Amino acid sequence: MRIGMISFWHVHAKDYAKEAQIHHDTIIKAIWDENEERGRKEAQERAVEYISDLDVLLNREDIDAVVVSSPTNMHKEIIIRAARAGKHVFTEKVLAAKENEALEILEAVNETGVKLFVSLPRVYDGYTEAIQQLIESGDLGDITQTRVRLAHNGATADWLPQHFYQKEECQGGALIDLGCHPVYLTRLFQGMPQSVTAQFGYVTEKEVEDQAVVTFGYQSGSYGIAETGFVNDHSPFTIEIHGTKGSAVYGMPEKVLLKKVSDQWEEVAVPDDRPSPFFQWIDHIQKDIKTDENLGLALELTVLMEAAYRAEEQRREVVITNR
Repeated sequence: MRIGMISFWHVHAKDYAKEAQIHHDTIIKAIWDENEERGRKEAQERAVEYISDLDVLLNREDIDAVVVSSPTNMHKEIIIRAARAGKHVFTEKVLAAKENEALEILEAVNETGVKLFVSLPRVYDGYTEAIQQLIESGDLGDITQTRVRLAHNGATADWLPQHFYQKEECQGGALIDLGCHPVYLTRLFQGMPQSVTAQFGYVTEKEVEDQAVVTFGYQSGSYGIAETGFVNDHSPFTIEIHGTKGSAVYGMPEKVLLKKVSDQWEEVAVPDDRPSPFFQWIDHIQKDIKTDENLGLALELTVLMEAAYRAEEQRREVVITNR
């Protein structure tokens, strides 16, 4: 399968390029970037063609699919153009910052029949599957609270690219980037909430938030907490699941899943991770499998992100409707 790389704006673009190079059924044929200097450099490093006109790349018959790692505010235009050109699309989260934009993308994908897959990698990790099985088993009872935290020191150690702090391109800060993972995991564990609140921090005084806490309220009285940030040196990735009969924790601080339903904590077996989102995308194309599950979660992630930013901006609880 012949791949066109569209933009190396996102820090994960190089990871997707590497996956395209190591997958035995894919090859990178060409690169386009809104920053021509960056695009030509990436193309030179991989000994592939740089194409300065996006439409030329999208209309190339020797390109079957594209990886979109462009600024978030360009996702809608690029993905729709790619779909209408008959190219399958893999894209970095979030699909879009607004629900109406995400719906326009999905409409174009449905009309053209191409396979769109969004990178939501922690959905497919073994600990996520193990936690879902614990919840479904009833061992923990009715879930009363979840907490998922993922943070790093990208802003304080200054290793994130400066364009990650440009609000127009990113459509947000730490929450819309790193915070996607705690948010979609909370959605997986507890479902769509009834309401959303948010609190942002600006430790490094950037244009966008460099840390955030989002809370999700449910009709049952339970709630979920999603935490993220770019200002923490040693914060482990952690998950807490609490219920009326027991609790489960992961990453506190070791990468081990523990549950407590009696007097003692006991380790829970974690299955192997499923294939990466990129590899799953290729598999879905080759086997003509629908990507509805992935896209459904991606759409709901956009809904929750939009609600969280509105909640923080308006300093109020935002109600999730029609879900």
